[in-house]
This record gives sequence, C-alpha cells and structure tokens, in this order.
Amino acid sequence: MLFRSKAEELIAKGAHWKEIKDIAQHSDYLFLMLGYPHDVEEVVFNSENGVLHHMKEGAVLIDHTTSSPGQAMRIYEAALQRKVRFIDAPVSGGDIGAKNGKLVTMIGGDADAVEKA
Repeated sequence: MLFRSKAEELIAKGAHWKEIKDIAQHSDYLFLMLGYPHDVEEVVFNSENGVLHHMKEGAVLIDHTTSSPGQAMRIYEAALQRKVRFIDAPVSGGDIGAKNGKLVTMIGGDADAVEKA
C-alpha cells in the first residue's frame, strides 16, 4: 500500500508493517503528519485504502500536516458524512523547531471534537 517503500529499511530490521486502512479500522484517534498535501489526499481519500473509508463512527482524525484551508474543509466535510470527527492541527517550526523543542500546533475543528481529543 501507500508509503511501504519508505519503511523497507525498518521492516528489514524487524519492524512490522500494517496497512493504514487496518490501523484506521481499529483507531479511536488517528493522527497524520505527512510530508505534503498530496500525501494527505492519498492517505485520506484513496478509494481503496483511504482512512476515511475505513474509520469507525465517532473516531477522530487529526491532521498535523501543513496544508491549505480548502483541503482541511474538504476533509472536514467528508468526515462529517462518515460520522468521523476531524481536527486540522498543523504544526509550525519544522526540523529546527523540533530539534529545539519549539513547535507550535494550531487547532481548528468543532469544539466537541477538540474537547474529545
């Protein structure tokens, strides 16, 4: 499935691989922090393996990827239709911020979803 090739070195060292759709089916909270908005599109909306097609009702999808407000709204609207809650929570600071312990997370979403998370 998606992104397995990026984990091959870890798998060769004994890590176990799980398809994202399998993780989505069993998660109450699913966090994404992907490289690019097109990665988010693929992981969320892919017709076969996209997480929104497999998440259970009432689960919360939290995306830490820095994407556009339009993409966040599309995910929010699609999640509502599936009875999944969505929180857009991009992280600012990059690699340098992470190394220095100075990341900032901005949060957008329905108050009840944020409170639940």
